[in-house]
Amino acid sequence: MLQPKKSKFRKQFRGKMRGVATRGFTLAFGEFGLKAMGRGWLTARQIEAARKAISRYAQRGGKVWIRIFPDKPITKKALGVRMGSGKGDITDYVAVITPGRIIFEIAGVTAEIAKTAIARASAKLPFDVKFVSREQL
Repeated sequence: MLQPKKSKFRKQFRGKMRGVATRGFTLAFGEFGLKAMGRGWLTARQIEAARKAISRYAQRGGKVWIRIFPDKPITKKALGVRMGSGKGDITDYVAVITPGRIIFEIAGVTAEIAKTAIARASAKLPFDVKFVSREQL
């Protein structure tokens, strides 16, 4: 699964997810893409599940680009631990997603295969997404 090799600080604040994507909102590599319409955190597990769904449906044909990286650590306190005594341990890493962000790109497959692969990947994600192509943009 994706996670940073090294980071300057071990733990981060939760932060805000205001506004829309100001970068990473156009197709840069592939012919078709999966664009986020909602906002939220995308965990490394969800990214991997969606990537597997795309590559399996495309029968490993074509190429898939992952345009996001989970670099934000999320902490959680253990079950049955009382309040206080500091921040919990890191449980997983997430990518912060705002509306308009391109999450995946695909090339080297037909539009029908790409559309179905994106539909299968969207079932693994916690917010609404949209299929986009170069012709639309």
